[in-house]
Amino acid sequence: MILPARVDVGGFVGQIFVVVLLVVVAIFVVVVLFRSIRIIPQAYSGVVERLGRYQRTLSPGLNLLIPFVDRLLPLVDMREQVVSFPPQPVITEDNLVVSIDTVVYFQVTDARAATYEINNYLGAVEQLTTTTLRNVVGGLNLEEALTSRDNINTQLRVVLDEATGKWGIRVSRVELKAIDPPVSIQDSMEKQMRAERDRRAAILTAEGSKQSQILEAEGRRQAEILRAEGDKTAAVLRAEGEAQAIQYVFDAIHKGDPDEKLLAYQYLQTLPKISESSSNKLWIIPSEFTNALNSFSTAFGGADKKTAGPADGTPPTS
Repeated sequence: MILPARVDVGGFVGQIFVVVLLVVVAIFVVVVLFRSIRIIPQAYSGVVERLGRYQRTLSPGLNLLIPFVDRLLPLVDMREQVVSFPPQPVITEDNLVVSIDTVVYFQVTDARAATYEINNYLGAVEQLTTTTLRNVVGGLNLEEALTSRDNINTQLRVVLDEATGKWGIRVSRVELKAIDPPVSIQDSMEKQMRAERDRRAAILTAEGSKQSQILEAEGRRQAEILRAEGDKTAAVLRAEGEAQAIQYVFDAIHKGDPDEKLLAYQYLQTLPKISESSSNKLWIIPSEFTNALNSFSTAFGGADKKTAGPADGTPPTS
């Protein structure tokens, strides 16, 4: 009875061993598969080392590795990156300390070079940007540094792109985000700008007042000229009208051939008009008027004498 029990215990132990072995093998297979299959995301690259030596660079997608022989290093981001570096103190040519913070746009173009040619490419780009910025700005005074951002950006980009090329990095753009001079310099610059604005405002006001006075004087001059030209034209027209009227009257008189009686009658018609004005205290009768009056009286007097006859009652002689 005891021997069969021992046989059953041995078989049970063997079965457990087999199960454990199968589980271990399955786990090993899973680990092997897990370590041999690598999926690389888009815009990333993976550097593979085989037995500690560079073997190849994995592209995005499904990739197979040899387990326990190949080792995948951390993935390298191949997208363009934007890094803002903290403000850096820079001394200008005129010995003023300004604080400049920069923004660098770069992209890894070679994952192998970015992994093996430089230890920390991000820190290297930062340090290179700082030193290059100090070299460039150190040759400029404060005013040039504030007004030459495009020139500084171009010089930084050229130097950084040339230095980082062997690291598998391409620097596409460098921008100065801010240039902050000392507070005392800022106050002086604000006062200077305020004084300059006040000066320009005063100049513009004076020029405006000057132009206004010039325009007003020009307007008055033009008005006087036009008024004088109008008076001149009116006087000429009146004189021409009066001359034409006199000419018409003169022609009419000569065409009518008036006798002395008519002229004497016209003198009598004109005589009251001469004395109408209250300022006429003294007026002179022309000799022509007396002659015409004598002719007029003689004409009318002679007619009466011919009709009435002599005073002594004798008939008139023929």
